[in-house]
Order: sequence, then C-alpha cells, then structure tokens
Amino acid sequence: MNRAVFLDRDGTLIVEKNYLHRVEDVEIFPGAGAALKKLSGAGCKLFVVTNQSGIGRGLFTLADAENVNRHLQSEFARDGVRFEKIYIAPEAPDQPSCGRKPSPQFLFDARDEFDLNLTESFMVGDKLIDLECGWNAGVKKSILVRTGYGAKVARDAAEKIQRAMVVDDLAEMAEWIVNSLKG
Repeated sequence: MNRAVFLDRDGTLIVEKNYLHRVEDVEIFPGAGAALKKLSGAGCKLFVVTNQSGIGRGLFTLADAENVNRHLQSEFARDGVRFEKIYIAPEAPDQPSCGRKPSPQFLFDARDEFDLNLTESFMVGDKLIDLECGWNAGVKKSILVRTGYGAKVARDAAEKIQRAMVVDDLAEMAEWIVNSLKG
C-alpha cells in the first residue's frame, strides 16, 4: 500500500513571505528536514502541493517558482529527503483552475501517477484550504500546523477544523503520523 504525505509549501515547510519568489528569501523551518526524513523512513511518499497565485497576478514567473522549488528540493536532499513531485497551481484566485486548493485534483493526479492509497494518506498545511483539499480527496487525516497562518486558523476557525488534527510544527506532525501508522 502506497501512502503519501502531501505538504503545503509556504507557511508549512518554509516561512511565509509575501509572494516568495527568490531563492535567497527561502527560510526552511527548523527541524523540517528531520521531520520529513522520519516520514520517509516510515514508508510515506512526500509531495508538495502549492498555490502560487503570484504567477497569475503577474508578480513573478513560473520559472521563479520552479527555481524556488528546485532550491527547496536541494536543501531537503541534504537531510536525505526526496519529494516525489511538486504540484504548482499558478492561477490567481479569480482565474479558472483545476488544481488550485481546495481542489483535490493534484492529490488525484498523484494517486493515479504513483499508485497511492489516499485513504491511508495525509494532507498537511497552515490554511483551511489545505485541510479542505485533503478532505475533498478523502485522505485519512488533514493536519493543520500552527506555523504560517496555522495559529490564526486554529483560533479563528475552530469550528470548521474540528475534523483536523492540529499540531504545533512539522516535528509534532511527523510524530503523530508515524504513531498513527503503528496503530
């Protein structure tokens, strides 16, 4: 059974910065590499699913976003972490998009391409749309991290996120997932 962990990028793996598009502005959260390595070691395939509306808004290019993602892959590789694929939705919120979260399309695409079992997989992010993406795809659990916008979401949308697991950071998320796989 192939299980996966789908991760939002900005505010989840890296510090949220307004329309981040420069490699030199990337700031990976402390302990992120170790947390993801723990998930890989438990047999989870790792994916990044990111909305990058700055592209659709004309603030930066797809090439800029891809450069940031290549840098991210290189930095995480130093910790022995490999992402199977990074999915980018470049559209602005008012533009038609099949992949923009909360759409589950990229999770379905990953399921089909990598033979994943979504009911044994997880979606992790710092926004309600990340959780909804996971719920829309039928994942085992959507997990909110209190990094990025997560603390505000946990506080302001408590009723909407009752089905989610809420954790402080990626280390706690990885611990929770690994423990849930044992049970």
